[in-house]
Amino acid sequence: MKRWLYCLLLLAPLTHASDWLHWKKVGSATLNWGPFTVYDSQLLTPQGKYRPQQWPLALVITYRRDISREDLLSATEQQWQAQAIGSEIQRKSWLSQLDSIWPDVTSGNRIAFQADQQGGQFYWQQSGINDKISAIGPRFDATFRDAFLAIWLSAKTEYPELRQGLTGGA
Repeated sequence: MKRWLYCLLLLAPLTHASDWLHWKKVGSATLNWGPFTVYDSQLLTPQGKYRPQQWPLALVITYRRDISREDLLSATEQQWQAQAIGSEIQRKSWLSQLDSIWPDVTSGNRIAFQADQQGGQFYWQQSGINDKISAIGPRFDATFRDAFLAIWLSAKTEYPELRQGLTGGA
């Protein structure tokens, strides 16, 4: 009986993976590069409050420009290097995994990362396709979760204004 309950507890997060679509917005921010708007972002939690290292939460990015998968990967790698996140081998492994799941994005596309205690899952929504949101790729572990979210949420982020907007000033 205990084993059965334990299995149910492990599967519970998977049965409600898309609950984040109905969570409350903590904050939002827009990344501009010169005169161009690159993306709008939102941080969501069930309560609408951000507390570091408390789960679950979702980071949702809505792109406002066409960006190739290669450019997304390069920008991610640059941010990890700037914050000295992970070893070179670890970063290359993560980037290889992302290369296999991230698409090229066009204006209006959304990529979301829903994070929980165990790790996280990416979701994809292509603009103009009936608002269908689909999980993409495998679930990532907690080490990746922390590394990915640090790009926006770490005190060492290169975008402190984005962090402040996303976290509601936290």
